[in-house]
Amino acid sequence: MLIRFDGQTAIVAGAARGIGQSIARSLASDGARVVACDLLVDQLQAIAGPVAGGGEIIAAKVDVTDEASIAAVVATAGAPDIAVYVAGGVRGQKPRPLDEVSAADFDAIVDANLKGAFLFAKAVAAPMKAKGRGRLITISSRAGLATSFTGIQSYAASKHGQIGLVKQLAQELGRFGITVNSVAPGFMATSPDYERQWNSWTPEFRQKFAENIAMRRMGEPKDIADAVTFLASDRASWITGQTLAVTGGPLL
Repeated sequence: MLIRFDGQTAIVAGAARGIGQSIARSLASDGARVVACDLLVDQLQAIAGPVAGGGEIIAAKVDVTDEASIAAVVATAGAPDIAVYVAGGVRGQKPRPLDEVSAADFDAIVDANLKGAFLFAKAVAAPMKAKGRGRLITISSRAGLATSFTGIQSYAASKHGQIGLVKQLAQELGRFGITVNSVAPGFMATSPDYERQWNSWTPEFRQKFAENIAMRRMGEPKDIADAVTFLASDRASWITGQTLAVTGGPLL
């Protein structure tokens, strides 16, 4: 199944590394002009420029909790055909008992994962409506479908909230030709926070973790990028409000 995005513009928020970078590279290799944005803009410079396959990557700095910063990215992109929200994570936090979690720490994770997804959707909705089409995709987590391996209350809550937001926006925006979907990855050690979590587990637990996945392997960023490619394409034009679990099996 050949999928191309020639002549289309995509925004990928949270594209500096791991899953986000893989998505940006994948869309560009299929012909898209990709505005890859992140707070870690220096890391984006390494992937900016023309990409084999016909597309290009443009690096941009963004604070996903700041509407003005997001508006500047959307202005750089112009009217996007595709918007993928990958930003968020655990913001350097570790699991703690509920009674030791401050409201500020809770807000920091919810703002990056859920509020940011809302603000990006809000920013791209008008230009997508004007085009009469669009693909809005969030990268949620299996933690949005079950409990979180991180043990962090706000992370699980924000990912569940993100999936609820996707369902509601799909209902609202479908009449304008805009689909809204989510991809829920299984655990991947794709950032310093998740590498720290992985390394905190015993070798025995890590071995059993992979053995309990139906496909008997850990996931890779490309697995998520491939799912995004499908949902961003015209092949998925009648799929909306859905969360695709890309976990290697029903490990929830």
